[in-house]
Amino acid sequence: MLDYVVVFTKGGIILWDYNSSEITYSACINNLIRSFILEDRNTECKYFEEDNLAVQYKLDNELELVYAAVFQKVIKLNYLDAFLGELQQEFKRKFADVLSSERRLPTQYDFNAEFRNTLTAVEKSATKVSNAPKQMRSYNESTKSKKNVASMYDDNNKNEIVKKVVIQETSKPKDINLTTENLILENRKRLKEKMTAKKSPTEPKSKANASEKAGKKPRVWDLGGSSKDAVILDRSKDQHQDVQYQKVQNNIVGTMQGRIQDLEVESDEDSLELDEKKGGNPNNGPKTSGILSYFKGIVGSKTLSRVELQPALEKMKDHLISKNVAADIAYKLCESVATNLEGKSLGTFDSIASLVKNSLNTSLVRILSPKRRIDIIRDALEAKNNGRPYTIAFCGVNGVGKSTNLAKICFWLIENDFSVLIAACDTFRAGAVEQLRTHTRHLNALHPPERHNNRTMVQLYEKGYGKDAAGIAMEAIKYANDTTIDIVLIDTAGRMQDNEPLMRSLSKLIKINDPDLVLFVGEALVGNEAVDQLVKFNQSLADYSSNENPHIIDGIVLTKFDTIDDKVGAAISMTYITGQPIVFVGTGQTYSDLKALNVNAVVHALMK
Repeated sequence: MLDYVVVFTKGGIILWDYNSSEITYSACINNLIRSFILEDRNTECKYFEEDNLAVQYKLDNELELVYAAVFQKVIKLNYLDAFLGELQQEFKRKFADVLSSERRLPTQYDFNAEFRNTLTAVEKSATKVSNAPKQMRSYNESTKSKKNVASMYDDNNKNEIVKKVVIQETSKPKDINLTTENLILENRKRLKEKMTAKKSPTEPKSKANASEKAGKKPRVWDLGGSSKDAVILDRSKDQHQDVQYQKVQNNIVGTMQGRIQDLEVESDEDSLELDEKKGGNPNNGPKTSGILSYFKGIVGSKTLSRVELQPALEKMKDHLISKNVAADIAYKLCESVATNLEGKSLGTFDSIASLVKNSLNTSLVRILSPKRRIDIIRDALEAKNNGRPYTIAFCGVNGVGKSTNLAKICFWLIENDFSVLIAACDTFRAGAVEQLRTHTRHLNALHPPERHNNRTMVQLYEKGYGKDAAGIAMEAIKYANDTTIDIVLIDTAGRMQDNEPLMRSLSKLIKINDPDLVLFVGEALVGNEAVDQLVKFNQSLADYSSNENPHIIDGIVLTKFDTIDDKVGAAISMTYITGQPIVFVGTGQTYSDLKALNVNAVVHALMK
């Protein structure tokens, strides 16, 4: 039934294994270590599938060991949990002294006999439980046996009383002596009395009021203007090309050269100094607050068990959800912390607090650490050396700030001496092209051509509204290639994740133009909605593309980060779902309010 059973360290050293066939399972075990144990993702299931094989494993944090069993996926083995638990106890009983005391690995682990005895015992017990007939409930255990004649009599009396009360309330006395005509007249009389009682006395309307309401007068606005003013107020054409901006924010020019600065984070030492300035006593030590305060009740135990950790984990999950972490991801994060803490040897409360803090930091850093690192400046220089423009496409739902953050990224790029072409591919929203045109004028005012050898740093490529976005993007990339523009920023229309026609249009744009980078723009204010948006955007880009390897989301731009205080859970949710990095963080309204994500800042905010 079991194809392969192995005991190995978390570093990948095999201590003992059992192979019922001549097939090598090293690739399966390596994928288990790489995808689950090292990345700490989906650790609550302890189950891993690859091709036609399934792997169930158990972690031993005390000895830093992993017990895994490989079997065919079509076979359901309900006794594997019990078997791995018994296998762990037998292995620890025989080799715990060698592993914990000397910390030296013996040349050979003779564990075959114990393995066979454990497997046989567990299979027999599972067979007995499955073959045991189901015990029928006796008459004395049923609720019917508890009833007697007195209770049934009382219930009948109660039902009769209820029936009488209902009948008395609903029934109305009728005069049986009245004829049909008299009854109709009586009902009409009562109805007339009710109608006259409801009417309130009204004053007679004057003829002047009646004449005022005879005709409808047009509304006159205070600042209505005339038809001549409409020409001046028309923003559909660029009439202000020669306007010189007198109040340009020259103070932000030159502040974003090089790499983007990280988010600022208040360290534990800074918070401790702040408490001392407020009159706190430093000799008492820092007070345990935030998530660590949930573990105060766990004191004095040698090894931590799941039962002891469960109440604290429930409170920790609620704490993470209050920080805008999605509910499913908060549960998985708590399971990851429990997996790291279960079986650890502990002493005083101080050691518990430090152990929990280290485990939380490890899990959060693993989740926020992306699968790839994005360096736009390096990639753009490489594309420039190859004689082609570097393209970035922005996508996301409505109202998250795609155009605004595109302008911020454009300002950062021209600060680093890159020429940029903005492709106005939002052909649905009214005012989208005019918004980008305004940003283009402002950015060229901040960086005029005189500063860059008479080279216009920002240009706008637009074809109006109602056109095909994929075609506009293709023409913009070709225009940038012909005019040697360094970077193309593609602004797409905002769309909900459930809008199938617009999602097909976005997939078409990405498939045809194949941008170097696809950035998803999301709000830092959302919680569970962030998970739904990212999952459906990725799924739609994969489903509506006919390529074998579809181009999905490469990175995330997190906007409105300055409005959430310490509720930074959206960063955890988005990175956990996609495994892609958060490239930019929007922190304000000006062009320089663009930061890079600092993992320590997010972890510190979640631990508060």
